[in-house]
Amino acid sequence: MKSIGITGGVGSGKSAVVDYLRDHYGAYCIKADEAVHILEEPGQPCYNMLLKTFGEGILLKDGRLDKKSFASLIFSDEEARKKANSILHPAVKDYIRLKLDEKKKDGTEYFILEAALLIEEGYDEILDELWYVYVPEDIRRSRLKESRGYSDEKIDDIFASQLSEEEFKNNCRRMIDNSGSIYTTMKQIDRILKNEKKD
Repeated sequence: MKSIGITGGVGSGKSAVVDYLRDHYGAYCIKADEAVHILEEPGQPCYNMLLKTFGEGILLKDGRLDKKSFASLIFSDEEARKKANSILHPAVKDYIRLKLDEKKKDGTEYFILEAALLIEEGYDEILDELWYVYVPEDIRRSRLKESRGYSDEKIDDIFASQLSEEEFKNNCRRMIDNSGSIYTTMKQIDRILKNEKKD
């Protein structure tokens, strides 16, 4: 089994790359954000730790995490974000390790993990390689305004909090240029995987 981490700046189209790998290569795909949502549910590992750290004010009436309020809290408070990350990130990594083991036993050919923080969280330690989905900032900015309605100020804040293009390139084995058509992106993926099968 080959395990690949897909990363890149916000608005780069990581999901389009992941979807293609799933639909055309039968890859098992998981997003780190989805793992977080699973681990935050009542009865799951992170739930009680978050409750103990942040109090019942982060819950909805039914006892589940109020994800919208919790997201606002951790994005507006650096200390709260550090505390949440110290709970969630190690748990997500453990969850991904379990999934990796499970899929190896199943005979899965490709295991794909999508996350913005693959490099920062050291996922190169557990995945075979990282791929960087590259799109120039001006195109990403335009996409984020159009698809998500983000303001320039919000986009500036997000860009400032993410790794630079150089850091992504230096830490990833492959780069997929997703600034053109989806067809061009698909061809790059096909070429990479085809060449690797030859090696």
